[in-house]
Amino acid sequence: MTLDLTGITSKAALHQLFKEQLGFEEWYGPSWDAFWDSVVAIVEMPPVLTLTNWEEFARCCPRDMEILRQVMQDYAEEMAPKRIELA
Repeated sequence: MTLDLTGITSKAALHQLFKEQLGFEEWYGPSWDAFWDSVVAIVEMPPVLTLTNWEEFARCCPRDMEILRQVMQDYAEEMAPKRIELA
């Protein structure tokens, strides 16, 4: 599965995209803890989730991009062979 991050320039917009495209629960809010809980235990994730056009988000939200990279690494370790990757 591929998610296009074109035009995503805030943490809230990124999490809204995740909620809509990955089928997160209605209670899901813009938090990395909620994201982790959702991808690990609540929704059935695809074998590979590829994020494209992420560079603008990284420029606008460098701290959140750093957190996302750490989450991706932790997810790969916890949920192997599933993974989230940047393209």
